[in-house]
Amino acid sequence: MSEGFERVPLVIAYREPVGVRDTYGGIEGQVVLQAHLLKPAAPSDTLVIFMHPMGIMHYLPLPRAMAAGGVHCLSAVSRYPNNDSALIMEKVALDLGAWVRHAREKLGYAKVVLGGWSGGGSLALFYQSQAERPTITHTPAGDPCDLTAAGLVPADAVMLLAAHISRATTLTEWLDPSVVDERDPDARDPAWDLYADPPPATPPYPADWVAEFRARQVARNRRITDFALETLDRLRRTQGPHAERAFVVHGTMADPRWLDPTIDPNDRVPGRCYLGDPRLINDSPGGLGRYATTRSWLSQWSYDKSNADGAKCGDIGVPVLVVGNAADDACTPSHTQRLFDAVRHADKELRSIAGATHYYAGQPAQLAEAQALVGGWLARKGFGSA
Repeated sequence: MSEGFERVPLVIAYREPVGVRDTYGGIEGQVVLQAHLLKPAAPSDTLVIFMHPMGIMHYLPLPRAMAAGGVHCLSAVSRYPNNDSALIMEKVALDLGAWVRHAREKLGYAKVVLGGWSGGGSLALFYQSQAERPTITHTPAGDPCDLTAAGLVPADAVMLLAAHISRATTLTEWLDPSVVDERDPDARDPAWDLYADPPPATPPYPADWVAEFRARQVARNRRITDFALETLDRLRRTQGPHAERAFVVHGTMADPRWLDPTIDPNDRVPGRCYLGDPRLINDSPGGLGRYATTRSWLSQWSYDKSNADGAKCGDIGVPVLVVGNAADDACTPSHTQRLFDAVRHADKELRSIAGATHYYAGQPAQLAEAQALVGGWLARKGFGSA
């Protein structure tokens, strides 16, 4: 209890429904998941579940601060820990559903709140919308993954914290449109290369130039989607239904917002992205969406095919809190506003934390404000009583 709460490691397992199984499904379709329960001494009937599609959040500042403040939190992990190269969002929804059910049936919490931090925001909306009114029976690749028969248990509320609209939209807004040949990443159009020397434009970028830049990013995403669809179709015809192909996506950190603070303005530091210098990260091994498979691309990264789009999943029936960090260079104000606007009922709140960066790194005051804001909202909505 040195942190002000007990940290309880958990492992659960469930059998995946019949369908196309990936290498992350465990042995003979047995999916094994791990989590940390951050459990304060005072009892509570409410559990906040933090889950990212691939991230491990046990030691991030916000869940720890909330637990230290008396909120019971579960930092849950999907079957894709720290590796999204083969990630299928529909399978992540099944994993989150397993944790929600475990929280109610095994851990004994009467109320569950989804803590959608960063990439977990669109996941939370995607899950809740399918738990309330399931519609999906197949992945965008056409593989069986029947969420209508999965018995997903709805949460009682959703929090969208420093969140973006979706993985697909985020990657599209970060794609380098100067890449003209996916097979030859060195073949680039200097007219659209943010990091060319000399650059094609200088901040503040003209509005028409930005609009064309964005259109070219969408066009590139669609070219990769076409490649994924055509490749998967060919592999299925020649190698069978389970055939798959992995590939590399170069140039995935080229958002004009990182160089021009007048675009989607907030208090972020120009020339930086959440991973460091975007010029270096654009083609580094650690860039967003660098490694993919045909099925994974269609499910999580495709601008047109992904089902996990927060803007399309806002028709839910539970209270929603949306919190933006005002110096965030990963999830900027337009994403925060689009998430808020996507929620189609009035029981929602939109708040912002001045000066806060994406991770609250070295920001104890902003972290404390976030903890107090979230804790206050939970209390007002009747979550957290013993």
